[in-house]
Amino acid sequence: MSPSSLISGARYWPDERALELCFTGGRRYLYLGVPASVAEDFTRSMSMGRYFNEAIKGRFTCHELASEAVPRRRRRAAND
Repeated sequence: MSPSSLISGARYWPDERALELCFTGGRRYLYLGVPASVAEDFTRSMSMGRYFNEAIKGRFTCHELASEAVPRRRRRAAND
C-alpha cells in the first residue's frame, strides 16, 4: 500500500468480501460486497484516494466502525 493523504490503512477479508478502510482523520469504515479485484486494484493504485472516490465510495454498502481509541495515560500528581 502506497502512502496516502486520505487513507492510513486497509484490510480485506475475501471470504466476506469486506474491505475495512482507516482514514487519516481517525474514522474507520467497513465496505461490504467488495470484489477481490476491486480491493487488489485499490491497494495497487497510484492514488488510493482517487481510486476510493472513483470506484468504492457510494458504490458499496458501508458502516462506520468505532474508532480504536488510544488510552490516555493518567498524569501522576506531584504528591504521588
